[in-house]
Amino acid sequence: MALLAVSALLLTGCGGGTGGPAGGGPPAIGQTDINPQPRDSVRDGGTLRLPMDIFPNNYNYNQVDGTNSDVSNLVGALMPYWFIGTADGGLRVNPDYATSVELTSTSPQVVTYTINPKANWSDGTPITWRDFEAYWRSQNGTNPAYQTSGTTGYTDISSVTRGADDRQVVLTFRTPFAEWKNLFNPFYPAAATSSPQAFDNAYKTTLPLTAGPFALGSIDPTAKSISLKRDPKWWGTPAKLDAIVYQQYDPAALPDALANNEIDYYEIGSDVNLLRRAQSTPGAVVRDAPSRFYSQVTFNGSAGSTLADVGLRQAIAQGIDRAAITRRMLGQIEPDSTPNGNHLYAPHTKDYRDNAGVLPYDPAKAAQALDALGWVRTGATRAKDGKALTLRLVFGDAPTNRDIGATLQNELAQIGVTLVLQQLGVAELFPNITRGNFDLALFGWGSTASPLSSSTEIYGSPQGNVVRENYGRIGSPEIDALYVKGTAELDDAKRAEIGNQIDRLIWQQVHSVVLYTRPGAVAVRSTVANFGASGLADTDYINSGFVK
Repeated sequence: MALLAVSALLLTGCGGGTGGPAGGGPPAIGQTDINPQPRDSVRDGGTLRLPMDIFPNNYNYNQVDGTNSDVSNLVGALMPYWFIGTADGGLRVNPDYATSVELTSTSPQVVTYTINPKANWSDGTPITWRDFEAYWRSQNGTNPAYQTSGTTGYTDISSVTRGADDRQVVLTFRTPFAEWKNLFNPFYPAAATSSPQAFDNAYKTTLPLTAGPFALGSIDPTAKSISLKRDPKWWGTPAKLDAIVYQQYDPAALPDALANNEIDYYEIGSDVNLLRRAQSTPGAVVRDAPSRFYSQVTFNGSAGSTLADVGLRQAIAQGIDRAAITRRMLGQIEPDSTPNGNHLYAPHTKDYRDNAGVLPYDPAKAAQALDALGWVRTGATRAKDGKALTLRLVFGDAPTNRDIGATLQNELAQIGVTLVLQQLGVAELFPNITRGNFDLALFGWGSTASPLSSSTEIYGSPQGNVVRENYGRIGSPEIDALYVKGTAELDDAKRAEIGNQIDRLIWQQVHSVVLYTRPGAVAVRSTVANFGASGLADTDYINSGFVK
């Protein structure tokens, strides 16, 4: 799945590197900045206190209300991941859960998982092939009652069967699926996936079964706090920390929370104030690494909406100066930064191409296109058939969002489009976005190691009222066909070329306008070890802790 970045926008840190806050462009792909320490140098015990943007509405990451970055961060310490993300953007088998995961046949494509014989759910139940089978049935789209945020890849599987024993799983694909390593992550038990009711509700307010180095401690909806405790039943290397506590914070409150010793970490992003406060907080350091998140503006092209006309969307997109927004937001943080030009691939990775030239910034051409479409300017705002060209931009309450909104408002005013800014609290933002209650929406997406399969649900055509993560409700048969072709292409180079074809069509359709990749810098207490700016790698919750 792709990850929602609720705070939308996130600077050189202690790890060195050629880029970083106020030191040029972003750090190089493959860099992490986590104060790496051997386990013997990390003390046993302690509580790591982390902020979160939103208090979860569902702890099932695959359920439509649970697919966001906060839930992803939380379950990373609690639930199985068969593959671990590496600093270079790749994936490796997680030995705590699988002794092997292998492509055992290509015609037909067959993948065999051999489960670690020690791997159990928190109630002592073994993790078996039946958990895989139930998970697959919840995700393969055959039962629309499952409110899943994505079916990509699971629809390509024809069967999930028992292998040599209950601890071996054989996946047989009806059509090739290249990014199969992205499947079944994070993993949930059959008890949570065996029926639509369980899928929607079993993890709605709690996590009844876990299988990680940490277990659920407590959930306090009133205080907006979640605590995890080291799981004594964990079969792998024990976690160094006693506990991890997540607490919801308003972004503006983060610097004071760190300075007052309430939290140990926060993400800085493109907020200069968060950077300066971190640099001046005793006992805190700034760590920097590449980020997988980018800021973007999604257009609502649903039937009957003002922006249903692709020509209008194209004209408005050409009135947005992405380079000016990037300079304004990142100029004091990463002075050499340039806009992100790709919806699927992160800048500086080998498959990245800047495809934004499909619709370059050109306010004069935008104005001409609006004239040709019948949107006549007689004053500050254009109108057509008595209807003013007024659009509503919704965004979360981070200060950086307000800055971007104001810049967009000024830029679009130059071509006769009035932009009304609507700031929403975190509890309101995504319910409005998922319902399509917006004209333009400012938030962030996160890239993954499986760029095609993790973006299919975002840019593939909605199926009636089933929009998955395509909140803009914009798609095309050409994009859909390329996704089918690309996810079945086993040659990496050919698949990347198809991915960039898709991206060019996404720009042409103006599903969304990508702005910039947010800086991956964080503020973290200097005594924290093996945790901080992880870059493209997954967080190591087992070895994270505090230096002795």
